[in-house]
Amino acid sequence: MNSLDLQDGWIHLGERLGFSPELMYAVWVPIPIITIVIAATLGVLVIVWLERKISAGAQQRIGPEYAGPLGLLQPLADGLKLVFKEDIIPAKADKLLFTLGPAVVVVPIFLAYLVVPFGPNLMISNLGIGTFFWLATSSVAPIGLLMSGYGSNNKYAFLGGLRAAAQAISYEIPLALCVLAIALLADSLRTVEIVQEQAYGGILGWNVWRQPIGFVAFLIAALAECERLPFDLPEAEEELVAGYQTEYTGMKFGLFYVGSYVNLLVSGLWVTILYLGGWHAPIPFDLPSSPGWEVLGGFGAIFWTLLKTYSFLFLAILTRWTLPRVRIDQLLSLGWKFLLPLALGNLLLTALLKLLFI
Repeated sequence: MNSLDLQDGWIHLGERLGFSPELMYAVWVPIPIITIVIAATLGVLVIVWLERKISAGAQQRIGPEYAGPLGLLQPLADGLKLVFKEDIIPAKADKLLFTLGPAVVVVPIFLAYLVVPFGPNLMISNLGIGTFFWLATSSVAPIGLLMSGYGSNNKYAFLGGLRAAAQAISYEIPLALCVLAIALLADSLRTVEIVQEQAYGGILGWNVWRQPIGFVAFLIAALAECERLPFDLPEAEEELVAGYQTEYTGMKFGLFYVGSYVNLLVSGLWVTILYLGGWHAPIPFDLPSSPGWEVLGGFGAIFWTLLKTYSFLFLAILTRWTLPRVRIDQLLSLGWKFLLPLALGNLLLTALLKLLFI
């Protein structure tokens, strides 16, 4: 059963109860969106807990274990603490930019989930330009960081915003070139078709084997886009106090962290979609065609998607606690002098091979 079947069933149920199809459709529209927002937020709580536990293991510490079993409620306690903290706006700050900045950072990242397929029919919208839509929405978030830094009327915050904009420009181009190479292989920008093109041959059919150069470049660019160590220059504590979020308190401060972790989660989902076969299992197998097995297949698709995604997140968290932070000149040199030529060469090589052999 796919999302359209659920929608039709909802509308038919409303008609039986005496409600108009238009009213039932208007009620239905926000349900998938709210579901995705709640699921992404819960995913953030899981990532925060994993980061605490993995970092503790890397540093031979215990980590959170008293707030709930195994410390599972620690992220929730942190979130509640931020909700009840006082919201302070600096006296000479630009109040409009200062307030809008966190929202401009978070909202576009949540929009990227609209085109993420968790299964062949488990997505909100199968846009024909799905991958382009993600690239476009992810490009908006650095504008919010720049707004926040400028609106804070703080030199450290402004420098952090400028660094965020420079970093985004430097790594957005290699990221887009890697995505174009994948779209060239699949002859489509639709996320579902990109995943379905990797369905044959099990794990050997995944794009990670056909695009090893693009895969490495994409991983590096994705970490830089999420501002994860060793690429967290916009908020480097040793240089900028806390960067663009220096003047923020309370839930506005928390929104930056929500945006960062939601962006990390969606980056892991896109690594899964583009390179790791999406919802397909490493060993292909066919389920019997019946409603019960179809539901089981839907849960299986979600399981494989999330397993691959959280494998990338484990790698990202371990990288944070393993590698030292780079300098800003090293960061920009890596983007412009290494990743950009590498991603461009990978795209040209992909086009040449496709022209010769396909």
